[in-house]
Amino acid sequence: QVQLVESGGGSVQAGGSLRLSCAASGYTYSHNLMGWFRQAPGKEREGVAAIATGSGATFYADSVKGRFTISQDNTKKTVYLQMNRLKPEDTALYYCAANGGVISAYFWGYGFGYWGQGTQVTVSS
Repeated sequence: QVQLVESGGGSVQAGGSLRLSCAASGYTYSHNLMGWFRQAPGKEREGVAAIATGSGATFYADSVKGRFTISQDNTKKTVYLQMNRLKPEDTALYYCAANGGVISAYFWGYGFGYWGQGTQVTVSS
């Protein structure tokens, strides 16, 4: 079965940086789409960034453009989210996602149905 395992969350002060990692297994990694979503308490889950694993094309939410960078290591089937200049409003549970499966969220028109367990990011002011 598809497994997405995240790591790298934590607590940081505003202006700091964190890098999240997501290792995929049991998933046809090539020519697909991997992404990151987040959900803050009392808010809906929102797409943050995505990457087309074949072409390397990237997509970002306006709120993180210029601060976050999504990248991948195809050989390791791993996706990264480098988060710089973090703000308190970036505080959320961050989920790695892959397109396919039973679709439960969309980002940039792509449906995502595989999810990791989530990793907490907390940014203090």
